[in-house]
Amino acid sequence: MSAKHLFPIAMVGFFIFYVSFMLRQPSFTFQEGDIFFQDLDCGPPCDAIEAVTQGYMGSNLSHCAIITEVGPNLKTTKLAEAIGETVTETTLEEFLNRSNKVLVGRLKKEHEELIPTALKHIKDNLLGKPYDFIFDITDETYYCSEIIYEGLQVADSNQQIMQLNPMTFNEPGTNSPFVHWIEYYEELNHEIPEGELGLNPGGMSRSEGLDIIYMFEKPSGYVN
Repeated sequence: MSAKHLFPIAMVGFFIFYVSFMLRQPSFTFQEGDIFFQDLDCGPPCDAIEAVTQGYMGSNLSHCAIITEVGPNLKTTKLAEAIGETVTETTLEEFLNRSNKVLVGRLKKEHEELIPTALKHIKDNLLGKPYDFIFDITDETYYCSEIIYEGLQVADSNQQIMQLNPMTFNEPGTNSPFVHWIEYYEELNHEIPEGELGLNPGGMSRSEGLDIIYMFEKPSGYVN
């Protein structure tokens, strides 16, 4: 095929890529400290988390992260999150590639002063810490909701934006744990921490201390 014929094909390919990129690029301007709540669709673990606490407007939310650096695009905007093996920084592009079903929360104006101290603590002290597979708020490992909570606690130990509540690993309306959690904790050789204090993305998304300001795509369960 001649270069004359290849050029239009290349231009069409570039146009499709450009349009898809622009559709993904939000017109909204995010800020450091914005909290991203994600319907992660990771199978039984996410299903079990979402089943026990409804998120904002009924959303099924199983993961969260907080913006640490705002750039001009998805590739340069960064979030801190606890996922996989460690607490890490991830680009917004990578975050959305996992799932685009995301709600964005922003602390209300009366709480904005907490953000710089909270982010400094997360970046200076929590990045690189191991993931908290047990969901134990008292140790030196961290799950996704925990890093945001601890950052806010360091900024103000009396903050009421994110609060701890007794956790449940039981199927709703029963005293029986989800099969997933039974198998999960057996593998870890650890008791299920039923009733211990903790928090999760769904409950956090309904905090009276923040406003939901943006939605990429509707999470499952979302009812307007």
